[in-house]
Amino acid sequence: MKNKQFAVIGLGTFGYSVAVELASKGMQVLAIDNDEEIIDKISGSVTQAFVLDATDEKAVKDAGVADCDTVIIAIGGNIETSILSTLIVKDLGVNNVIVKCTSKWHLKVVAKLGASRVIYPEFEMAQKLVDGIINPNILEQIEISKGYNLVEIVAPQKYWGKPLKDTGIRSEYDINVIAIKRRQPFINDEGQNDIKDEMIVNPSADREINQNDILIVIGHQKSIEKMKNI
Repeated sequence: MKNKQFAVIGLGTFGYSVAVELASKGMQVLAIDNDEEIIDKISGSVTQAFVLDATDEKAVKDAGVADCDTVIIAIGGNIETSILSTLIVKDLGVNNVIVKCTSKWHLKVVAKLGASRVIYPEFEMAQKLVDGIINPNILEQIEISKGYNLVEIVAPQKYWGKPLKDTGIRSEYDINVIAIKRRQPFINDEGQNDIKDEMIVNPSADREINQNDILIVIGHQKSIEKMKNI
């Protein structure tokens, strides 16, 4: 199966990082910006790179954007350019269009234009920071579908030494534990004590939870919010 094709339009800090990271994963990446210096810098790291105006429909089409599976519009400095670029890309028939937004108004407009996903990094990072401060036992939280999250949570003390079936995680909170990340001591090649992570996937109901275990769970956001207060 051929690698998916991506286009990244707008190579500020965010867009540049996304383009390079996608390319490092073996994806075909088309990078677009109106700054020749940035294009020169990134050209050796991506499949193709073009200096062009993202509001020029013919130039965008000629660059091959319509052939991409996913287009990421990461134009941050000019909302009007971002909106026009979104409209052009949608008109070219690209189904999966992801847009970085700089305000809630910007977000609402591109959503109405048919963007598949909108990203508001400043808001999302602020939200993540606050969640981390309020709930330090939550290490990572990823939305996998509307209302449902996959979360890494430090095992609460009340669960230590108990098998999963006796914790009530599923019966009380309707949350499924899909894996346990466990730190295990071992002797390294130098004969010294060391620690390594062991991933226990799909743990059985009889699997006992240890102190310092990290539970990887999946469930509805409301259920996870209840579990945060344990």
